[in-house]
Amino acid sequence: MKLVLASQNPHKLEEMRAILAKLDVSVVLQSELGVSVEVEETGDTFAENARLKAEAVMRATGLPAVADDSGLCVDALCGAPGIYSARYGGKALDDKGRYLLLLENMAGSIDRRCRFVSAICCAFPNGDAVTAQGICEGTLAYAPQGTEGFGYDPVFFLPERKKTFAELTAEEKNEISHRGIALQKFKHQLENYLHGTDK
Repeated sequence: MKLVLASQNPHKLEEMRAILAKLDVSVVLQSELGVSVEVEETGDTFAENARLKAEAVMRATGLPAVADDSGLCVDALCGAPGIYSARYGGKALDDKGRYLLLLENMAGSIDRRCRFVSAICCAFPNGDAVTAQGICEGTLAYAPQGTEGFGYDPVFFLPERKKTFAELTAEEKNEISHRGIALQKFKHQLENYLHGTDK
């Protein structure tokens, strides 16, 4: 079965392919099918936005489409940047600009508790959907550390590992990250769904 990833992000494609490798599923970017769907993320939650993206790409391609919506939620900022993580500070900022703005907005704050949240939705042409969510708890670093990963990884610190996400290998990150947890749950749910539809 072919799944279309409702994203232009090659990092997300690599993560999804790695975790779904043992299933009889191939994952392609929408751009590989000549489709470019920009979805207005009007949902109030990560789960709602993931469903909006998955359903839009499913309709555009006629194939099952899977979408992830994820972000960083900081307690001291009442959950911000949250669902606006990718747009934090406006379109002019890149990943580095966004996490530097976040550090600036957290200057002087002692409460550094935060979590990454990932919601996944796979929408099927018959109206079915498979969903999953993953959460990874951590703290906000005082300065960026590491060169791996993307997004807010350099400032998301794991106290038990004494490293940021950007200091982990891809394999280490996939085991414990919000998206890794959500994808493992999604893999299990998808396996059950495919097994059920094969009957």
